[in-house]
Amino acid sequence: MEKSRTIRVTGRANLRVTPDQTCINMSVEGVEKKYEAAVEKSSQRSREIKASLQAAGIDPEEIRTTGFSIDPEYESYEKEGGWKQRFKGYRFRHGLRLCFDSDKEKLGLVFGALAACPAAPEFRVSYRVKDQEKAKSELIAKAVSDAKEKAKVLAKASGVKLKEIQRIDYSFSEIEMEAPMMNLRSLDCVAAGKVMGARAIDIDMDPEDIEITDNVTLVWEIS
Repeated sequence: MEKSRTIRVTGRANLRVTPDQTCINMSVEGVEKKYEAAVEKSSQRSREIKASLQAAGIDPEEIRTTGFSIDPEYESYEKEGGWKQRFKGYRFRHGLRLCFDSDKEKLGLVFGALAACPAAPEFRVSYRVKDQEKAKSELIAKAVSDAKEKAKVLAKASGVKLKEIQRIDYSFSEIEMEAPMMNLRSLDCVAAGKVMGARAIDIDMDPEDIEITDNVTLVWEIS
């Protein structure tokens, strides 16, 4: 039986998408001598953040926990010409995340609330695409279209005809659709909070479009 001949073509596509959702990743950490104290302090800092945001009109249901850990911590010290370690305490880390449809006024309220928050959290602002599946579908469609156009050109140049598609190879890899904008340290927040209180901060940030790329490979039978 004669083996069918094939042509394999990879289509590539890129797409620029406009971020339409703002995300605030907040974190607090510290060290306490006792494990129970570390648990309580972590919970207290989380409650303070949520209370500050709620006072600014943010629904607590919008705030999600992204991480929580308590680990023993040691410090090095020099003794009798050598270095040793001693127990320092338990370090707690608590992460929270707030995402909402991009709105400069709401972002200003969030900044003001975090600036005045007694927990003095560190936080990172990023912009992301809310409907990522729609963007991925459009990107894949463009990649398939690119493969088809390339296959037509190759077939014509080679003097062959395209028949049925025999196989489609596509790797469903994660496509990053979130772009970081800025980081603020807890010290910045404390300083701003002392000056501004819980007032909204005027924010004028417009994120750039996010460029995403992907590829798909199609195999045609040819004659």
